[in-house]
Amino acid sequence: MSAQIAIAGMTKAFNKGGVNEVLALNGLTLNIDEGDFITIIGSNGAGKSTFLNALAGCFPLDSGTISMDGEDVTGWAEHRRAAKIGRVFQDPLLGTCAGATIEQNLALAKKRGMRRGLGLGVKSKDRVFFSEKLAMLGLGLEERLKTATGLLSGGQRQALTMLMATMVRPRLLLLDEHTAALDPKTAQMILELTERLVVEQRLTTLMVTHNMQQAISMGNRLLMFHRGTVVMDIRGEEKKALTVEELLQRFTELRGEEGLSDRMLLC
Repeated sequence: MSAQIAIAGMTKAFNKGGVNEVLALNGLTLNIDEGDFITIIGSNGAGKSTFLNALAGCFPLDSGTISMDGEDVTGWAEHRRAAKIGRVFQDPLLGTCAGATIEQNLALAKKRGMRRGLGLGVKSKDRVFFSEKLAMLGLGLEERLKTATGLLSGGQRQALTMLMATMVRPRLLLLDEHTAALDPKTAQMILELTERLVVEQRLTTLMVTHNMQQAISMGNRLLMFHRGTVVMDIRGEEKKALTVEELLQRFTELRGEEGLSDRMLLC
């Protein structure tokens, strides 16, 4: 089976030629199969978020290629890749438009990848569809379609963003520490929603997390990043058998003395 997403030699440096030059991605090569739910860990500055940004087309690569479904998308602009990619950020405020109503945000998400005409933004049949989707969240938002999104709590906005990111089934879902800014109870709710949506739609998903327990318990595959490349790729039964203690030990062994100071970031 050929990979759904093939990444070869992905390299990106910032502030090139200056004293603050940073090699964020260092010749990264990776194949991602259809339906993979991959959790990604690594200390700060390991390249995790930069990797997701590179896949989303936020900047051009210095070298390397990205193909999706056998098509080379390396030169595609961010807005063009957005037709294939759903994304949820760490900050709940980034995924929605605060000044637009809940139904207006959902209407925009429903048209991802489509041509947009001058007709009514939200139609009656859309409202029925949106209400059904929102009812799945159990937050009562189906009764607040005309509420400005900026009036919602962070957890409500993040749940809405998850719904928007998956309303039109994406070929790839990118989750960048999407529960890190939430309180524990709300974070657990968003994680449960994440698993349900990913499983129901069989979404190919990349989820960055600093929480090793999440990294082990969720998904079928785990990647560890270090200095802009993948240093550990665990899947299947090996992943299921992992404990947090074993993963921390592997992390420390791979990174040596450097890893000792970073262990606290991954608990």
